[in-house]
Amino acid sequence: MNIYYDNIIFSLQKSGGISVVWFELLQRILNDSELNVKFLDFPNNNIFRKRLIISPEKILKNHFNNYPIKLQRFLNPNYQNEQNIFHSSYYRTNKNPNSINITTVHDFTYENFYNGFGKVIHHFQKIQAIKNSKQIICVSNNTKEDLLRFNPKFNQNNIRVIYNGVDNIYQPIFKKINSDLKKWFDYAPGEFILYVGDRNDIYKNFKIAVRGCKLVNLPLVMVGGGFLSKGEKLYLSEKLGLNRYSELQGINNEQLNILYNHALCLLYPSISEGFGIPIIEAQRAGCPVISTNYSSIPEVAGKGAILLNKVTEYHIADMIKLIKRDSTLVAKLRQEGFENSQRFSWDKCYEQTKILYKEVYEEYFS
Repeated sequence: MNIYYDNIIFSLQKSGGISVVWFELLQRILNDSELNVKFLDFPNNNIFRKRLIISPEKILKNHFNNYPIKLQRFLNPNYQNEQNIFHSSYYRTNKNPNSINITTVHDFTYENFYNGFGKVIHHFQKIQAIKNSKQIICVSNNTKEDLLRFNPKFNQNNIRVIYNGVDNIYQPIFKKINSDLKKWFDYAPGEFILYVGDRNDIYKNFKIAVRGCKLVNLPLVMVGGGFLSKGEKLYLSEKLGLNRYSELQGINNEQLNILYNHALCLLYPSISEGFGIPIIEAQRAGCPVISTNYSSIPEVAGKGAILLNKVTEYHIADMIKLIKRDSTLVAKLRQEGFENSQRFSWDKCYEQTKILYKEVYEEYFS
């Protein structure tokens, strides 16, 4: 079974949720002798791609190598050789008629929250990839519902929901490691709020999260999302105080697990997620989660999180106070969150993807 993987996401992101998904898929593929795999690769500075070892003989020639990556992302390759499955990391398809295209759809945040030319181009590329694919992988039922809302004529039988997973490194640490925290900041265990992910998109509600932390007078630790801009630093200093926030970049899974274990809670106030991997990471590590009752989040978080129907700083502050004073609730959130997180694993995600490959290959090439 010949499978071509398009690694363009590693050039579009330095890190990020889709990069995590693609990395977890590829590291299992590279250890699977049943598959004959090749990769379309690009120059990049992605922290996950650096962890993958792909031998040169498995790298496909890039026919658009002289074009800037901002243009390449919209150009579909055309490999006219053996029959293959072509699986792109970000909405590209192989124009070869002997190629079966499979597309993973993560979310529809562009369609729901953006305007202008960028939205038009992104949506057009996504829809073309969907139309030219034999099978679509959606990372949640909510994403599947969005796909059918934007493409009501699409055949539901050609959509497979395959959940993302969670790294096994995330687990409770029963002996607190204060020395590790002191490398990063001076906040005591259980006396800071953790925020993971992008801060700039309006649907992430980052500024509301900051204002919520101000109301409860707790410092905020931010992981990922790029370095703080001058404007963000001014905003954080004004709302929280100079020494009441900390930004951490280049944090690996083991270090993030330490943060989950020592935070009072994960604050994840997004109202639009295709999946929401940090929620499951926190649950697996035993960290209480405050999130929202929107998009895929209830589907993914299950009963093991506090989900807000209204996302305001006052509702966030009330829930933080509740976690701080109610040890019975915290124990319940940890237990139900851990149980919920067992539904998800990267091995299961990979096995379900591989089964899909086999079914499609047999249907079209046998």
